[in-house]
Amino acid sequence: MPFENQLIVYVLLALLTALVISFLMTPVVKTFAYKVGAIDVPKDERRMHKVPIPRLGGLAIFIGFMVSILLFVDIRGNQQMQSILLGAVVIVVLGVVDDIMALPALLKFVVQIVAALIPATHGVRILAFSNPNIFSDNLYWVLGSLSIPVTVLWIVAITNSVNLIDGLDGLANGVSAISATTMLVIAMMASEAQVAVVMAALVGASVGFMPYNLNPAKMFMGDTGATFLGYILATMSIQGLFKYYAVISFVVPFLILGLPIFDTAFAFIRRIAHGQSPMHADRSHIHHRLIDMGLNQKQAVATLYVISAILGLSAVVLTTGGEQKAMLLFAALCIVAVVAARVVFPKEVKEELREELHEELEGLREHGHHSEDKPDEKKEEES
Repeated sequence: MPFENQLIVYVLLALLTALVISFLMTPVVKTFAYKVGAIDVPKDERRMHKVPIPRLGGLAIFIGFMVSILLFVDIRGNQQMQSILLGAVVIVVLGVVDDIMALPALLKFVVQIVAALIPATHGVRILAFSNPNIFSDNLYWVLGSLSIPVTVLWIVAITNSVNLIDGLDGLANGVSAISATTMLVIAMMASEAQVAVVMAALVGASVGFMPYNLNPAKMFMGDTGATFLGYILATMSIQGLFKYYAVISFVVPFLILGLPIFDTAFAFIRRIAHGQSPMHADRSHIHHRLIDMGLNQKQAVATLYVISAILGLSAVVLTTGGEQKAMLLFAALCIVAVVAARVVFPKEVKEELREELHEELEGLREHGHHSEDKPDEKKEEES
């Protein structure tokens, strides 16, 4: 009991410290962004904003996170935590340079692999998966020599997945905060103090930046923030999920990070199917589709927050109550979410869709009338 109380105190202090530092540092970083020219200018249809907005907000998130970690996590002699933080520094430096001057995709990819190799070669590894084949006698897939490549693949994939969903004000930041909160809850239940405090710092740093990032955004976190959040979520999921929940380790991280994983996988499949490079930017991500359906930015972001929260709650229940309860909860929450969506924004969306349909029908009628007139004109000419 004393340990639990002490852990709660540390978690709260880490969260509040990161929140305050991140919030206070954002105006300072904003001024710096203007000085170095890290400004996001809307130059294509993928961008939702209409005026130039400073990037580099991720630097404030990083500073808030690091201050909290250095105060509340003992990293002396802890090679795994040191390697994670060193990799995070590499990711942030890469992000800052990329936000100031756009870097080639290949160069960024190579540096991300290097950053992922740092923790992967210092004990932060995915050693085994639970076997998804329930009919098999082997409960686990032991990776062996594939451990490091799979770990690097996981870290780089999640790092870029979070970056890819960073397309609406507050979306990537909020989804990352929800995912980190889920990991925090699971770590608290498992009495994993270090993972819990690190996740608390990440939640606090994300929430501290949120007032500047929600629609209409005053500042973007840029690649600096999106890749940093993805990197920490990926590495800490290895520490707190793949290790301590081996029996369900194949499912839980994928539930918690389900939204960015699905969006990235869907984007890659879609681009390859159209004969494009998987890294080719387009306007068909989940958030773009919600906007095209008639939702405004706030509604689209709220919808994706709800989906992320449903996945997170399902992961928590899965770690405590088993598969059946998690599936029942997931189904129930999905039904509630659908009903809530119909209640919250039915009129606006339906009206817009009705107007669009009406316009299309009118266009078809006019086209039909014109096509009916043409034969008569021909007959008159022939006569």
